[in-house]
Amino acid sequence: MASIIAARSAASSSASRFSRISCAYTAKSCFSTPSTSSSPSSTSPFVNPSVRSSPLANHTSSRHISDWRSPLSHRAVIRSSAMVTERFERKFSSMATKNSYEGILTSLAKPGGGEFGKYFSLPALNDPRIEKLPYSIRILLESAIRNCDEFQVTAKDVEKIIDWENTSPKLVEIPFKPSRVLLQDFTGVPAVVDLACMRDAMNKLGGDSNKINPLVPVDLVIDHSVQVDVARSENAVQANMELEFQRNKERFGFLKWGSTAFDNMLVVPPGSGIVHQVNLEYLARVVFNRDGLLYPDSVVGTDSHTTMVDGLGVAGWGVGGIEAEAVMLGQPMSMVLPGVVGFKLSGKLKNGVTATDLVLTVTQILRKHGVVGKFVEFYGEGMAELSLADRATIANMSPEYGATMGFFPVDNVTLQYLKLTGRSDATVSMIESYLRANNMFVDYSEPQTEKVYSSYLQLNLEDVDPCISGPKRPHDRVPLKEMKTDWHSCLDSKVGFKGFDIPKESQAKIAEFSFKGKPAEIKHGDVVIAAITSCTNTSNPSVMLGAALVAKKACELGLEVKPWIKTSLAPGSGVVTKYLEKSGLQKYLNQLGFNIVGYGCTTCIGNSGDLNEAVSSAISENDIVAAAVLSGNRNFEGRVHPLTRANYLASPPLVVAYALAGTVDIDFEKQPIGIGKDGKEVFFSDIWPSNEEIADVVQSSVLPSFFKSTYESITKGNPMWNELSVPSSSLYSWDPTSTYIHEPPYFKNMTMTPPGPHGVKSAYCLLNFGDSVTTDHISPAGSIHKDSPAAKFLMERNVERKDFNSYGSRRGNDEVMARGTFGNIRIVNKLLKGETGPKTIHVPSGEKLSVFDAAAKYKNEGQDTIILAGAEYGSGSSRDWAAKGPMLQGVKAVIAKSFERIHRSNLVGMGVIPLCFKSDEDADSLGLTGHERFSIDLPSSVSEIKPGQDVTVVTDNGKSFTCTVRFDTEVELAYFNHGGILPYVIRNLIQEKKQ
Repeated sequence: MASIIAARSAASSSASRFSRISCAYTAKSCFSTPSTSSSPSSTSPFVNPSVRSSPLANHTSSRHISDWRSPLSHRAVIRSSAMVTERFERKFSSMATKNSYEGILTSLAKPGGGEFGKYFSLPALNDPRIEKLPYSIRILLESAIRNCDEFQVTAKDVEKIIDWENTSPKLVEIPFKPSRVLLQDFTGVPAVVDLACMRDAMNKLGGDSNKINPLVPVDLVIDHSVQVDVARSENAVQANMELEFQRNKERFGFLKWGSTAFDNMLVVPPGSGIVHQVNLEYLARVVFNRDGLLYPDSVVGTDSHTTMVDGLGVAGWGVGGIEAEAVMLGQPMSMVLPGVVGFKLSGKLKNGVTATDLVLTVTQILRKHGVVGKFVEFYGEGMAELSLADRATIANMSPEYGATMGFFPVDNVTLQYLKLTGRSDATVSMIESYLRANNMFVDYSEPQTEKVYSSYLQLNLEDVDPCISGPKRPHDRVPLKEMKTDWHSCLDSKVGFKGFDIPKESQAKIAEFSFKGKPAEIKHGDVVIAAITSCTNTSNPSVMLGAALVAKKACELGLEVKPWIKTSLAPGSGVVTKYLEKSGLQKYLNQLGFNIVGYGCTTCIGNSGDLNEAVSSAISENDIVAAAVLSGNRNFEGRVHPLTRANYLASPPLVVAYALAGTVDIDFEKQPIGIGKDGKEVFFSDIWPSNEEIADVVQSSVLPSFFKSTYESITKGNPMWNELSVPSSSLYSWDPTSTYIHEPPYFKNMTMTPPGPHGVKSAYCLLNFGDSVTTDHISPAGSIHKDSPAAKFLMERNVERKDFNSYGSRRGNDEVMARGTFGNIRIVNKLLKGETGPKTIHVPSGEKLSVFDAAAKYKNEGQDTIILAGAEYGSGSSRDWAAKGPMLQGVKAVIAKSFERIHRSNLVGMGVIPLCFKSDEDADSLGLTGHERFSIDLPSSVSEIKPGQDVTVVTDNGKSFTCTVRFDTEVELAYFNHGGILPYVIRNLIQEKKQ
């Protein structure tokens, strides 16, 4: 297949690149949007965003309902609804039926005559409650109205959303049908594996395997596989891509097969960019126009940073892979109607303060406020001072501050960005017209209706100071001026999120080593990795060009980066390369070692590659607390690199500055960053550009043509991708010897009869954790340690160590991933009494074993297991293997103080019971050591279990305590009854055929 869109080769060449899938309302296929090019405004929306009004008049229709209390009103529709059922008994139906709200289907006129299409008009409901709804909730409302078929979505669901002010505090459940699904390859491979396996299961149970097909557009961007094997080289991009294809040829071929075997699946090949930047710049529609039906873009993705597109006014967030698969197959998401935190912004950023400083500040504020499970909606006069890229940076880190979304409603800044990034004038006009007509557009030149929020926060942008975050968590913000003091405090403090417990007498230790024949030395706090990486920042021209200006000033003063520091630059799209070259600044980054290494996530997800052996040995043999500084969004222990115990998140300009300094143990205000070629001290202020300098180079270097040419070329693939040969069959031929792609056992022995709910009887504790155990701890994405069970498995199959690749790249093989579960070398298990590492105690024998070996022993003995945990269990990436792995190891339940939203949902999706200790209780306060045996009695009938009900947990030594079962909705109970979400979907699809 020469093109990544070959699966749709029958489509007209003039059709929109988004011409995919059947319309939910009309059940017809394909839509098109105007594809004519235009000349966007010469004013860049990255600089000095301005507010402008639109000449578009408000559109009215004779279909509008004049009185919200009339017989035709919304409430009357509810009273006439006759097909409301219990939530967990909702029928699985992908067939379009008559919509209860056809009466408000309204024509949208074009400014010059004709019409764009029709839409379900919120103003036509004439309900005053809608005017007060947050913009983010209006998107949920429109979706419910458009999909209201009285099967999957009912009029009562619509009423719950309209009455959000009263219903959201009650944690009511609603269905939501996103417009599309977004995948990256680490999570995309197991998703496609599951779909392929589901086809086989459908066949075995007598169903139609072709029903296992995405019914909504699915975009999969391959960005998680490239590693920084080669750095500080002009040839790094090509060398790393060749290694990427050598390691991942089988995976890539499987994904290419998926793009032809499944309908509505677009695969963007390696080397194109980072999924969220590609989504922002290219894939996002903002408003769909499918077969003349207009509706807002919305997306769920199998990567937690899907929220980045919220900065564009597209409602999007991360979900588990198994939940995403259900959405692909037409299943509505079941979600609790969220509260919305209104975050008011005022003022403007001071000179020298970046969007990264702002997002780290916002993250700290929102973490403190508590926004887990909530939407955050930004508003206020300060919005006019934030470019679209700045907004996307803030939205990107929603998972780090705990929110489901960090939402920025569409305004004129959004429209300017759409034009800059190559969306046609006709498309932008349609987007603006629709959003204005449906009261989803913010025009700050007009009086604003006061919105109702669940709670309120505010921030004056002038109060934001330069900062970084670390050394182990994204929300541990450190003002730059306090960094040196904070670093020494971390050295002194006991081991924890802000401590390394280094004795005073050892803190000044210097480890000497030889680097390429020359003497070198390293000490605590020295930087060994400096990476400009991650969609969070590489999508923002201001910070990227700011970093380049820092490099220019440093080079002109004669500063250099120590040769043993692994420096790298991994742009999120080819657009970045174009504007860096246009500016003439890339050469200065190259001079400091920040050569482009590839187009993907790289260091941010742990694909930092090996350090030089001499550096690694110096760190390991002398127990040095080495540092990494990266422009990423996650810095959990063991994620960036196994040997960097201190990891700091910083803006790209600060990454360059710390690379030049060579250490995080520095006060930039008082200490020199280095010695210039004239022998004089060079300080931080000497190399830091002003906001005006950055704005000027952004204005002259970031051009609309760069976006158009970049995204025209990615649809053509690249030579290595195009040469991959794949079979044309709709069913996948599993290779039992493959160590990358393996048929998982999820549907083994599956019948049409649901297994029903299960309790836990006399289970042993596999692991006993404290707080903030992340999905990186549970299911690492990085390198496979040579002594791990996964490594043993691979070596037994003649895979050499150099070919191990990463856990993330092997997520298509359940046998590898089950062995890698809880394989993080920094994991802390209380059963080991302070020892760090991926081991546990097999309680009956007292043996210390790898977690996988202990789990296997329990399974062989016929024993259930549970996990004890503290707060924020499962925080971090939306990693479905963090639920699949424990399930395959035999874990039946997790009892924690609290769960991260996506991970709790993933556990439910895999049939694992999530339970929460009561407030102010945890394993320690209850005197639980993990050596007990635990029994959890649940009713045998799912109808006797209620969402959020209390259950009693009893141990074999006489203790008992009450927990809350975290099945949060009736639909989740239905999934549990079926043994997981995917068996539920399969049974319903087959049952639908029989009806």
